[in-house]
Amino acid sequence: MKYHRINSQLFIKNRNGFTSKMKPNSLAVFNSNDIYPVSADSTMPFEQHRDIFYLSGVDQEESVLVLFPDCPKQKHREILFLKETNEHIAVWEGEKLTKEAALATSGIQTVYWLQDMEKVLFELMTQCDTVYINTNEHYRANVETETREDRFTKWLLGKYPAHSVAKSNPILQRLRSVKNQIELDLMQHACNITNKGFRRILNFVQPDVWEYEIEAEFIHEFLRNRSKGFAYTPIIASGNNANVLHYIENNQQCKAGDLILLDVGAEYANYSSDMSRTIPVSGRFTDRQKDVYNAVNRVKEEATKLLVPGALWEEYHVEVGNIMTSELLGLGLIDKADVQNEDPNWPAYKKYFMHGTSHHIGLDTHDYGLLHEPMQPNMVFTVEPGIYIPEEGFGVRLEDDVVIQESGAPFNLMGDIPIEVDEIENIMNQS
Repeated sequence: MKYHRINSQLFIKNRNGFTSKMKPNSLAVFNSNDIYPVSADSTMPFEQHRDIFYLSGVDQEESVLVLFPDCPKQKHREILFLKETNEHIAVWEGEKLTKEAALATSGIQTVYWLQDMEKVLFELMTQCDTVYINTNEHYRANVETETREDRFTKWLLGKYPAHSVAKSNPILQRLRSVKNQIELDLMQHACNITNKGFRRILNFVQPDVWEYEIEAEFIHEFLRNRSKGFAYTPIIASGNNANVLHYIENNQQCKAGDLILLDVGAEYANYSSDMSRTIPVSGRFTDRQKDVYNAVNRVKEEATKLLVPGALWEEYHVEVGNIMTSELLGLGLIDKADVQNEDPNWPAYKKYFMHGTSHHIGLDTHDYGLLHEPMQPNMVFTVEPGIYIPEEGFGVRLEDDVVIQESGAPFNLMGDIPIEVDEIENIMNQS
């Protein structure tokens, strides 16, 4: 791992939070992700399953975490199973976690090698009544691949059909949506790396640069600051490409007079940042571009103020829609008749702002969080309004990551990243 070791108190606290919500005499199991093949002997880079990372800090394939808080044997109340390391593996793949290193990382005292899991698990299953399985129930999930977790669940329920079954996901949705200070510090670090990348871009962009060259400048800055790279596939969308919401080709040349919509964020220690900025290829906004840009920025500022404890997701988005409607009227993009005759299920503003304003962010860019429950302090949300005008050949999106506070406006983790028109123009035109 490129990142500095995380304080194991984070993972101890997270496990305590999870086990406090478990049913009496129950056991929960969490698996690492697979390493996915590409072809021949090639594989995709390993990405740890966020749930086992959240609960243990283990960032290694073929790892399994078992939690059994009511186990008669105290040493079996928390167990890590790891792929056994040896000299051959160390030479060919690099050293894997030793039992001592796993303890330092996770705070878990009992560490077994993976080949012992079935034998140990048999003993544990004779002692528990309920087993928690870990299914992906995120509202955006669309998984076609059978995961390591899926295969394990099939095996477990087939071998032990008499046990009651419970779900880990509802517990994790609530726990992971509220961050503690160690997590907030890691997310701040990811945002700081993104800031460095963006400032590098402001000094790099000029007419005729290619979108992929901008992407390369970002990844250079991210890697040199201990990030693995992008928290999600970056969007570098110049001109009309900005009106394709998930444009990821990044293969066009940036023309003088156009805008570039950048939706880019660095990860750090598996935690995400998510930034959107829109900048002028030539270093100066036209008057029209500036008017639209400032309208989006005003919506972002007003929407941010609405993210307070107790706010409800649906009501928040209705209010943001009202704010956006006012700005679009001011820009002449819609008129009063459009608003009066609008379809309540697709309001007039949706013609130019068709996506949601905010989502949870954390270990996942679209992080866990139950949208029907009120917002709480230390939840972290993006705020990302946009106005997209294909007929004028540009779109503007602005996005920051903010932490809900006990009182007052949220804290902006991206408060140091340039966003005002004058600030962006000044940096881009420094000699």
